[in-house]
Amino acid sequence: MALETARLLIFCADARGIIAAVTGFIAEYDGNILEADQHTDPQHGEFFMRVEVELDGFRLNRNTFAAAWGPVAQRYGMRWRVYWGNEVKRMAILVSKESHCLSDLLWRWRTGELRVEIPFVLGNHAELREPVDAAGIRFYHLPVTPGSKAEQEAKVRALLKAARVDFIVLARYMQILAPSFVAEYPERIINIHHSFLPAFVGPKPYQQAYDRGVKIIGATSHYVTDQLDQGPIVAQSTLPVGHRDTVEDLVRKGRDLERVVLATAVRLHVEDKILVSQNKTIVFD
Repeated sequence: MALETARLLIFCADARGIIAAVTGFIAEYDGNILEADQHTDPQHGEFFMRVEVELDGFRLNRNTFAAAWGPVAQRYGMRWRVYWGNEVKRMAILVSKESHCLSDLLWRWRTGELRVEIPFVLGNHAELREPVDAAGIRFYHLPVTPGSKAEQEAKVRALLKAARVDFIVLARYMQILAPSFVAEYPERIINIHHSFLPAFVGPKPYQQAYDRGVKIIGATSHYVTDQLDQGPIVAQSTLPVGHRDTVEDLVRKGRDLERVVLATAVRLHVEDKILVSQNKTIVFD
């Protein structure tokens, strides 16, 4: 049985004594450190740290931690956040017509690999209702047209708020979210796409890749920002292909990559292993 933990993430200007201050603080309150990882970016003078502390015996909780930790954080000018592992994150999934990423996420959720709650799946098409219903999860169908996009997004945002969603996964949701939507969930919207961008933009990227005779295909998962497909990259993978591969082969292999890369990004987010700075991620994995 997994231990319940508190996960502390820290981001600040690099300085001497930070690690000692953090570990000393945790020891002062009888905390047992299960994992500790840190990274210093010398180019920007930034320090990043992730510490996982066993909750059993730790003399702080969600109500008392901030007051006790405050002086340490203030001394080093830290940006920080703490997650209490006995709370399960709530993940909404947005889909269109393609099922491969959704099916993979649902399988990992059912087997316990992804420790999340899924209050609902929402599609702008109704094709994926059946697998969602079979999983016992609520499915919302909210179609969208160019003329109804603002109205549809307002309904989506209302559903997310009512369900107290912590983060959103775009599992091949083929819609561009408005900047105001994205701003409500900074670093909490995860997208997946083929890695041909920006080389092969527009429709039929695999056909374009085939026509060019590419030797590698890939997939990229990133946080969504108001700049299309330019958000901080969380996970990537590539696969060699050859001249014998058909367009259908590329599509099949690309879907396999998309499944794994998206699931990896979601797992890293759920386990609080990502910090973002300079539009790039520091991933403690």
